[in-house]
Amino acid sequence: MKNTMLLILVAALITACGSQKNKVQASNSPAMEVKTNPSNDTGGRQPQILINSYAFLVDAVSTDSTYGYSPENAIKVGGSSEGEGPLNERRFLNALAGPNGEEIDYQRYGSCCPQPSKNSAFGSAVLDRYAVYYKGAQDTVMLYINMYDSEKLLAPVGFSLREFPN
Repeated sequence: MKNTMLLILVAALITACGSQKNKVQASNSPAMEVKTNPSNDTGGRQPQILINSYAFLVDAVSTDSTYGYSPENAIKVGGSSEGEGPLNERRFLNALAGPNGEEIDYQRYGSCCPQPSKNSAFGSAVLDRYAVYYKGAQDTVMLYINMYDSEKLLAPVGFSLREFPN
């Protein structure tokens, strides 16, 4: 019985933190939805806006060359308190394109780099690392994403914004 429960727990964890890319489904009329956060949140979190179930609205590129590229300046997508942290990470990545609009691919590289967070039960957020690449890229880029905290989402320097049908 104990081994069965452990096996179920491990399977659930693997499913929640999967590294497979979810392809964004095109929609003739993207449903814009504000993804709100819990009212008990004291960490200065921002609501995220969904274009569709698979992608967040990201409408600007950061001017900070460290945004997303360093643990200290991770991309804050939120969602862990709602059980959607890994999904929110993929929703963010699905909104990005290569510098000339190329479709990107990504793979989760694991967790690392605890950072202070008021939204984590233990006072620190463990970040997820994603290897991101696109056709024609000379190198794979490593992005750091925080699912415990949220803020206005920007595309990191070197990326553009994915085009969605109106």
